[in-house]
Amino acid sequence: MKLEVCVDSYTSMVTAKTAGADRIELCSALNIGGLTPSYGLMKKAKEIKGIEIFVMIRPRSGDFLYDDNEFEIMKNDINIAKQMEFDGIVTGILLSDGRIDIDRMRELVKIAYPLKVVLHRAFDDAKDPIEDIDKLIEMGVSRILTSGQRANALEGADYIAKIQEKFGNSITIMPGCGVNAGNIEEIYRLTRCTHYHLSGKVDIGSQMEYRECIKRMNTPMSEFVLERADYDLIKRARGIIDNIELKIINSKY
Repeated sequence: MKLEVCVDSYTSMVTAKTAGADRIELCSALNIGGLTPSYGLMKKAKEIKGIEIFVMIRPRSGDFLYDDNEFEIMKNDINIAKQMEFDGIVTGILLSDGRIDIDRMRELVKIAYPLKVVLHRAFDDAKDPIEDIDKLIEMGVSRILTSGQRANALEGADYIAKIQEKFGNSITIMPGCGVNAGNIEEIYRLTRCTHYHLSGKVDIGSQMEYRECIKRMNTPMSEFVLERADYDLIKRARGIIDNIELKIINSKY
């Protein structure tokens, strides 16, 4: 079983690896769902060895309907990730009617090769995405990150179980959103998925002592929120996954 941790800083990368993550999803701006990381962060990330790193390709926040210029940016960013020899990319594109943009996804998969491609939670915003999974498999998408089209993966477990049963032998279905040590075992019991995605982050608090701008310019307190991956949260999740594996070996599942 695999544990993937989503991070938006080098510090969180180190924490995630030390706590037992198998794979990193590298992005920026996790507080708005994650965007393409900067070149500087990607370059620094390459210093960390012994763990898979997948780069988020998302040019802006908001929806997943991209214009031609944004699509060109995505292709350029994929080429950078490929040149830097990352293990894969994480991306997704929708059409205005809510369907997965199969043509553009196919183009991105082709550009990314030989990097692996993951469809992120654009899947959960999509209309009837289950109808397109065969096409995703055919084009070479290796993994789908999903909360089962619900607010979190536990609530969406029935949907996840459905697509895992039908497509799980051909593409990896990975529950994400709200996944933690407290619910991984239940999600596994309901879905039988073997890859799990979480951020395991906490607000460590800004060390800025000077905060007069809050009064002077009505600066939102959110500017003083600093989130980082938490070792204990990730380590506990790792322990749960290892325990599930042990139960499987001992035929207790």
